[in-house]
Amino acid sequence: MVTGGRIRHGLAGIVVALSFVAGITQAAVVASVDRDRIESNESFTLKVTVDSTSGDAPDLSVLDDDFEIGQTSQLSEAHIVNGQVSRSMSWSIVLSPRRAGVLTVPSIPVGAERSNPLTITVTEPAYKPPGEADVFVTTEVDFEETWVQAQVLYRIKIYRAVATRQPALREPVFSGAEVLVEQASDERNYEAILNGRSYNVVEYAFAIFPQESGEISISPAKFEARVLRDGRITGRKVFESESHTITVNPIPPAPPGHTDAAWLPARDLTIRDNWSREPDSLKVGEPISRDITVSALGQLQTQIPVLQPPVVDGLNIYPDKPALDRRLESDGIRGIRTDQYAMIGVEAGDRVLPKVELPWFDIDEREWKVASLPPRTLTVLPTPGSAPPPAPVVEEPVAPAPAEPADAAMREVVYSDFWKNVALLLAAVWLLTVLAWWWSSRPSRNEREPAPVPVHKRQAKYLKAARAAAQAGDAAAVRRALVEWAELEWPDSPPRSIGELASRVAEPLAGELRRLSRASYGRTDSDWDAAALAKAIRTITAASADVARTDGDPLPPLMPG
Repeated sequence: MVTGGRIRHGLAGIVVALSFVAGITQAAVVASVDRDRIESNESFTLKVTVDSTSGDAPDLSVLDDDFEIGQTSQLSEAHIVNGQVSRSMSWSIVLSPRRAGVLTVPSIPVGAERSNPLTITVTEPAYKPPGEADVFVTTEVDFEETWVQAQVLYRIKIYRAVATRQPALREPVFSGAEVLVEQASDERNYEAILNGRSYNVVEYAFAIFPQESGEISISPAKFEARVLRDGRITGRKVFESESHTITVNPIPPAPPGHTDAAWLPARDLTIRDNWSREPDSLKVGEPISRDITVSALGQLQTQIPVLQPPVVDGLNIYPDKPALDRRLESDGIRGIRTDQYAMIGVEAGDRVLPKVELPWFDIDEREWKVASLPPRTLTVLPTPGSAPPPAPVVEEPVAPAPAEPADAAMREVVYSDFWKNVALLLAAVWLLTVLAWWWSSRPSRNEREPAPVPVHKRQAKYLKAARAAAQAGDAAAVRRALVEWAELEWPDSPPRSIGELASRVAEPLAGELRRLSRASYGRTDSDWDAAALAKAIRTITAASADVARTDGDPLPPLMPG
């Protein structure tokens, strides 16, 4: 005979065993790489992450056909979210391709689970070292001819076969057509084999967005360091890359059928929508939301145009604030814009949302394309219990009523006049009440809104903040404060960057701003003189005074107290 205690003990053991099995089956294995485009003489890092600590290690033998396995490291992590503890284990494996081409990192077994496969594009080496150089620098651009506002990817690679001390990278100077430069990747470190010699490579990537047509000249990038050779440290040496010239074409005409299309150059563009729920059974008065997401590779999220909501009878559409985001990929910056719309059906029936079209210019194929979403029909149902529309009223002929006695007619007239007078009295009382409430709720003279702060006082605040930030060596705060000052100085055409502001002010501030603009693209702010910039801000003077102000304030002094 089995006792109740033994039964409970057996059930508890079964529950524990099932929980353990469920924990194992829920363990996910995720594989990722730091780069998906490499040269055949370069290495990359494969990362395999398991969301549990089962103790199983990945079986790397599946990689032997196409890759050479290098250094492997292991890391265990613990995360606490809302009081729940989760653990994960990750392995970082350095791999070198055995051949060029499109290679597949196969699914890697970890215990009973397997990772996701990945695809790697391997190309032939693009550079050879100059002789037997221990250190050298290369730069490259993916386009030597482009269009206004189209991304040009600029890469800097520093090759070192020996150890260096006190390294410093000086990014190049961009001259000619105005450009906007954005960081396109994090700093990357990997190994490369050139002429049988092993090099450590540090790579940087920047996205260049021309703001006007013409030519862009890129000076050589410079790497400075002391080289450790044969146990001795040399003096400081400078290693330079090659220079580049980029031709920027003007914006081409809009495509046929879309003469009002916004200019949107990109390497790839997708558009998709997402609904808060299925719109097939929408009832009158019930809200539903639709998100339309545009993803453009090689474009900033702020450059993607807004998609205006359509006008549909029987459907009220309310646009919400868009969500802007960006993602760094191997081919540059991917801008993402999500427009959100709330919809409410106000009349029952089928409501058709028209086709959504977004023209864009493919810079790889050099032609216009149109991304689109198909039309969508929303079925709006009447609310339960709602009355059907009233049927038309047909008037029947009315027979004449028999004549009433004179005294009865007189009583009806008096009765009607009495209630008419009562209604007029109540209306008068209501009107007096409204007037009294309006009189009591009027704002007093002491409650008037304060006068707006004059423009010159707000400018003085920003200049003071810019000087304080310069004295503290905070380059980002200096740029932010000066751009805010410039938006008040030139409200009709405010400068978009410190480099553009430098062209609107006189020396010595113009020179200091140009140095700050160049330093902003580097890893450090060592190229700009904080003390000189703080002093120059005190003598700020506009280069031209023909810009009209629009805010009605008198022209403030450029050196406010």
